[in-house]
Amino acid sequence: MRMIAVMLGSLIPAFLSLAFLTLALLSLAPLSAAQAEDCSNAATQTTMNSCADEAYKKADAELNAVYKQITDRLKSDQPAAKLLVTAQKAWLNFRDSECTFATAAAARGSMYPMLLAQCREGLTGKRTDELKAYLQCAEGDMACPVPPK
Repeated sequence: MRMIAVMLGSLIPAFLSLAFLTLALLSLAPLSAAQAEDCSNAATQTTMNSCADEAYKKADAELNAVYKQITDRLKSDQPAAKLLVTAQKAWLNFRDSECTFATAAAARGSMYPMLLAQCREGLTGKRTDELKAYLQCAEGDMACPVPPK
């Protein structure tokens, strides 16, 4: 009996610690959701940084979806598909280098993550538009590397 009491005695603090940690994490979840939803009224730099990062992630997801559409159309043309991969890798390097340069003045400040994300979002949006144009090629357009649907 004494052994059971000792075992229970050691389990109770562990259980209470786990319960406290769970409650603490659950109490933070609504706060994070509220911050993510209210980007139009962001009042702190941390929130502005987070909102800019979310906007960039959304733009990047759209870019990836359009890129996938193009690669699907190029499945039967492996040389063109390879050229696309090469071009996209070069573009990603350009985007990241350009944004690092464009935001260099703020590199040590709290605004840097926001400015970097905004730059990347802007250039990613432009690239997405460029790739979308390839999806609009007319039949027989020899200036367009992506075949129509």
